[in-house]
Amino acid sequence: MRTEDSIGDGHDLRHHGDAEVRDDGAQLVDLAVNVRADTPPAWLRERIAGSLTGLAAYPDGRAARAAVAARHGLPTDRVLLTAGAAEAFVLLARALKVRRPVVVHPQFTEPEAALRDAGHTVDRVLLRAEDGFRLDPAAVPEDADLVVIGNPTNPTSVLHPAASIAGLARPGRTLVVDEAFMDAVPGEREALAGRTDVPGLVVLRSLTKTWGLAGLRIGYVLSSPETISALERAQPLWPVSTPALAAAEACVSPQALAEAAHAAHRVERDRAHLVAGLAEFAAAGVRVVEPAEGPFVLVRMPEAGAVRRRLRELGFAVRRGDTFPGLGEEWVRLAVRDRGTVNGFLGALGRALGQ
Repeated sequence: MRTEDSIGDGHDLRHHGDAEVRDDGAQLVDLAVNVRADTPPAWLRERIAGSLTGLAAYPDGRAARAAVAARHGLPTDRVLLTAGAAEAFVLLARALKVRRPVVVHPQFTEPEAALRDAGHTVDRVLLRAEDGFRLDPAAVPEDADLVVIGNPTNPTSVLHPAASIAGLARPGRTLVVDEAFMDAVPGEREALAGRTDVPGLVVLRSLTKTWGLAGLRIGYVLSSPETISALERAQPLWPVSTPALAAAEACVSPQALAEAAHAAHRVERDRAHLVAGLAEFAAAGVRVVEPAEGPFVLVRMPEAGAVRRRLRELGFAVRRGDTFPGLGEEWVRLAVRDRGTVNGFLGALGRALGQ
């Protein structure tokens, strides 16, 4: 685990999994994008469609904001609705006055990209494969006044203990925890969403992953009223559309939370099936980062770039890993899919590995 300056290292921070399934990849079986494949469900599509009759009016986010606040047991002044979690990273980078931001990698690259675009020099804490990509809070510089970490972390699928992350809090420090995939963890154990006892805490949530709403753009921020106010001032007017507000209100309803909890257990079973299948290729040098806790797994394999290209020829898209700081060309990320899809992929992987 080490700290480094991120300038000029060559990582493509703007590369995301959807690039693997655009254009000539549109017909591939998608294991590159971390969005649940069987969503949105019919009842949610109907709720969104029902909002279209109100498109002549400007969006009114009060009901959705209140619903999100109630879901986490918070007052509404601790909630900000955003056009996906990605917008929240931009708002944080632009609205907060920070001197030394630090991003814990490997993780989703958009937070660092947003900080750099806003003119900040960003330091990195690089977690190591030999440590299982686990966090050592002591590795974060004491003078960092903004720390960003994912939990569970994309792409490593590591779920850090909530106590370890909360231990990063310091007076004068903003602690940003990206919990975009936390609702895919059974019981949301290790979640910090809803906590008000951690100073400087900012929790980001996305509703696009579990509910298949990446094209709609909806997420939210949970933090102190002062931080929420600062971020809100940096937003444009009416940043979240009426259909997205309808989706937000629907996705935090008791029915939706129960469905998400059921889906999290299904993901857990499907991930175990994927990991067991990958273990069959251990003799070929295939290694999975374990324990994996998110709806994706990080895999190390020899000549991963060539294997990834062969998989495309066989009809499967996977996420390259070398665009994540701290990872190299030997890494790929695989989204968890249903058993039938996984079995097809494992067969293709065997052929791609020459077995």
